[in-house]
Amino acid sequence: MRILIKELRFETIIGILEKERLTPQPVVLHVTIDYAYQTGSFIDYAEVVTFLEETMQRERYYLIEEAIEDLVQKVLEKYPSIEKVKLTLLKPTILANAVVGLTQKSKRNKN
Repeated sequence: MRILIKELRFETIIGILEKERLTPQPVVLHVTIDYAYQTGSFIDYAEVVTFLEETMQRERYYLIEEAIEDLVQKVLEKYPSIEKVKLTLLKPTILANAVVGLTQKSKRNKN
């Protein structure tokens, strides 16, 4: 199965500029999660949304590179049934003429 979470929007402290450290700014997340669905075993997407937002609020990342790597790792740790995750983190207001962001994909290491 594949869970799609698009346009998750909230404000948080993220960035290295002084104004970014003092004033929350909007971020947008897009998340794709692949997992092996089995009857009675599912991933609560509302819980994933809350987890991502609370983690970003708590961590107050400096770089979006650090944020995205950490979030992907934490999602894989928290949800063992996830096989692959793709996360896009956008900062829609940091530049006047562009939306900037990063995408990170990761899959679970099978030992």
